[in-house]
Order: sequence, then C-alpha cells, then structure tokens
Amino acid sequence: MTQASAYSASDGAAYEVFLGRWTRALGERMVEFARFPEGMLLDVGCGTGSLTHSMAKRGPAVGIDVALPYLAYANRHDSGPAFVAGEASQLPFADGVFAGAAAQLVLNFVADPVAAVTEMRRVTRKGGVIAASVWDFRGGLVYQRMLWDTAASIDPNAARVRDRLFSAPLALPDGLPALFALAGINDVETTSLIVRMEYASFADYWEPLLGGQGPVGAYAASLAPEMSARIQDAVRAAYRSGAPDGPRSLIAAAWAVRAAI
Repeated sequence: MTQASAYSASDGAAYEVFLGRWTRALGERMVEFARFPEGMLLDVGCGTGSLTHSMAKRGPAVGIDVALPYLAYANRHDSGPAFVAGEASQLPFADGVFAGAAAQLVLNFVADPVAAVTEMRRVTRKGGVIAASVWDFRGGLVYQRMLWDTAASIDPNAARVRDRLFSAPLALPDGLPALFALAGINDVETTSLIVRMEYASFADYWEPLLGGQGPVGAYAASLAPEMSARIQDAVRAAYRSGAPDGPRSLIAAAWAVRAAI
C-alpha cells in the first residue's frame, strides 16, 4: 500500500489470500460506480492489482504502489496492466495524462491523503474522473468487526488498534467527501459499495489473518502464543455463533466517492 503508516505489506501472495480474493470483487464495483471516460486509467496504491485488473478490462491501465512485494506479485499474475513503483503524494506522471484515477482501500493508510488526492486530480485530464473508496470499518466490515471486538474483550492492545482504525476520519461516512473538499473538490457523488466474503470454514477465515499483512497481520504477529490461542478460541466461538463450523457469508462495505473534474 502507498506509503503505509500502519500497513504491513511484505508478501503479495499472503495478501491475496488475506484480502485480495475479495478486493477484486470490490474493484469491479468501483469501476462500475466511477464511470470512467475512455482513455488510460490510473490505480493509485494498487497493491496486488485488484482495481487495476478491473480497469484494464476497459482499456490501458497503470497501477502504482510503493510496496515492492505487492508489485512483484501483480507483475507475475497480471500481464495486462503496467505496474510501477511510486508514491501517491508525488506521482511520476505529467499533468492530465489519464482519463481517470482511483484509489481503492488505501487513502486511510497514506501519510498525506490530501496530497494524494491533489496529485490524482493533477494527472487526470479535464473531463476525467477521480474516485476513491475506503472500508466502512465501523459499520460495514463484518470480518474485522468480529475479530477486533472479540479480541478487545481479552487484550487491551486489540482495543487500541480497533479504536484507531474504526475512529479514523476516513472510516466515517463523511470522511472521503471531506478529504476531497480539502483537495479542492467539492462536487462529489457518494455511495456504499458492498461485496460478500465467502468463507468455507473457520480455518478459511482465521489462517489468512496470520499472514502478516495490514494491521490485522501485524497485530496477530505480535501476540504471544498463549494470548494468540485465547483470542483464536474466542473468535472461533464468534464465527460459529452456536452453530457447527462451516461456510459463512460476511458483508463487506466500503464508502466510495467519485468526482468529474
């Protein structure tokens, strides 16, 4: 993720199992909502290329990120788009070269999100579209709500991480419109993008959380074995909710905005 202040991005394959399998579905929703005009599109903070992949179905697309392990994974698994290394707040592109630019699930981990949106606007031509989305951590991300609320009842450190994520400005309903306004973009369209995370079992839910990616992975890696086992048992009970282990379908919602410039 782009200059992540709180995002561990060390392994592209681990990210795909952890979250990428769901963000590809979100990328499809994002492109539908953005309604980009024809022309080259830019995915800012592309990660392993979920949104870039959806953009490339429409035409030329470029993904940019500072997480080299994620870019390496994207280059190995998606030959359509171009993937380059670079920082969101200092995009290495000329003014107005893209028909549209978007940032999916990354701006809340960027050190200077106002600069990132300003740069997205700069590299997008007049008449183009810029768009962004962030997870609705507090109200719409069931897989993390279940984890953090359960862990917080056992471990004060989990409560601190949860509160930081769930109360961050961009996690709130008006966070993205306010961010775009700070970047000089006041006429925005907003929506909530929803996908479902389909898990085959508790193991399918739990084991990807241990891959070291993002705040979840960093927290899990910090736990002593005894604490990890206690939290795993409690989260397993929450996952099962009185029923046998097996498939679960969890809602995942993201706040999204678009603006024609």
